[in-house]
Amino acid sequence: MPAMSATPAPSPSASTRSPRPAPTQEAPPKARGASRAVLKTEARLFLREPGSLFWILVFPTLLLVILGLIPSFREPVPSMGGLRTIDLYVPVALLLASITTGIQVMPAVLTGYRERGILRRMSTTPVRPAALLGAQIALHGTAAAVSMALALTVGRVAFGVALPEQPVGYALALVLTLCSALALGCLLCALSATTKAANVAGSAVFFPMMFAAGVWAPVQSMPDTLQQIVQLLPFGAASQALAQASSGHWPGWSHLAVPAAWTLVLAEVARRRFRWE
Repeated sequence: MPAMSATPAPSPSASTRSPRPAPTQEAPPKARGASRAVLKTEARLFLREPGSLFWILVFPTLLLVILGLIPSFREPVPSMGGLRTIDLYVPVALLLASITTGIQVMPAVLTGYRERGILRRMSTTPVRPAALLGAQIALHGTAAAVSMALALTVGRVAFGVALPEQPVGYALALVLTLCSALALGCLLCALSATTKAANVAGSAVFFPMMFAAGVWAPVQSMPDTLQQIVQLLPFGAASQALAQASSGHWPGWSHLAVPAAWTLVLAEVARRRFRWE
């Protein structure tokens, strides 16, 4: 009689066992705690930088105060619909806060971290370098928002500048403008190998963007052809959006789309070109 093979029968429990659920993609608790620690540490370091605090928090409002002390700037201008020049410079100060933060201050900080090898060393710890990048964007964005609120308050209290009649549209335009400035800052950091190069590139972009925002002459007072050119830039379009919201109208979608489009394009290019080392 031939020998029968002793092939074990499959276990009923094995055949009916339900598949193990896929692990979630949430960050480990240690990594989340380390990211919070990075944010707190960067906040302390940020508050110890008087130069950065001056250019972000003080300079836009200080410029507004200096201009407001000029008597002719407080007189109505018939060609501008009875508005005063100082009325036009409050939104300019808000845009200047975004420009200074995103173009002048943040790129030098991030490039300095990469130049000193801090990002490379962080890659060996539970905290990824992206946590430091996110902390810097959050801190600089918050500081710019505080600067905007300060300039808006000083304009209202010191010079009687009316608050925007369409606050939601006004705030949306400011958020989009700030996002475009931070995205531009990330791109400058991605393209700059050293802190010195970041400062040079930032200065080269800083002054044209200040002109587009209306620092030297409000966009509303520019010739029509120049206005159309300036409105292709995020800060020129934002200036028009803020003017519309100030008068009680919802900002034109084209003026909101320009900074939004610049944000998406700049952020994508920065993501592709950014290097941690």
